Amino acid sequence: MLGTLCTLITALTCVSGATVVTQKPPVVTLRRGETASMDCNLGTVTNSGVRWYKQIPGGVPQFVLYFIHSSRSPNYGSGFSSPKFTSTHQSQSDYRLIINNVEEGDSAVYYCKTWDSSVNEYVFGQGTKLIVTSSSLPPPVLTLFPPSSAELQSNKASLVCLSSQSVPFADVSWFAGGSPVSGGISTSTAVQQPDQTFQISSFLAIQTSDWNMEKVYTCKVSLGSQTAEKNINKSDCGSENSRGAE
Repeated sequence: MLGTLCTLITALTCVSGATVVTQKPPVVTLRRGETASMDCNLGTVTNSGVRWYKQIPGGVPQFVLYFIHSSRSPNYGSGFSSPKFTSTHQSQSDYRLIINNVEEGDSAVYYCKTWDSSVNEYVFGQGTKLIVTSSSLPPPVLTLFPPSSAELQSNKASLVCLSSQSVPFADVSWFAGGSPVSGGISTSTAVQQPDQTFQISSFLAIQTSDWNMEKVYTCKVSLGSQTAEKNINKSDCGSENSRGAE
């Protein structure tokens, strides 16, 4: 069932002729202890309620709650309850998920879905990403790998930046010689590790000639106000310079 649910969330609103479920805002960034709210419009559906799901990147969706406008209170999934999680409605097709006193563990993508009886299908929204930060949030720990010797025999090579962090979302950027790089970057979604941290991998394609010219490359990862950077070049690849800043 979870596999089917994951597939449905990936497909989102691709059911032909179905209502369009819209979520907003696309991203919510808060500090620990604040209140998160996100909206879901069910389109043409007015006789069905809304189901909310929480999904951490790389994980299976977790059912948070079900709420319909004719009900006094939501029905909750395992591990979720009031007053931490609740839902309200502004109309028969407009719903809001509210998460009180947010903490880092609430960081995830939250999806809403509804049943469209006109096509006999569930339809999902596109998701709202919740990012929770705090002043005590540690900066990411970066590991930067130089090109392999085999790659350097060819015209093209790649640098790899691994970021270990306490939340599943981060912004990764690359710089070459101090200037931002916009192309040749491939960054993975976060993968949760056995110690409950998250790891993101980012690859930068470079020209072997640039590497041989001692150009300095920088990987920068930002988590809210916390950032970490790591530099590497050919002559210094055994002792990269790194620094973290709040």
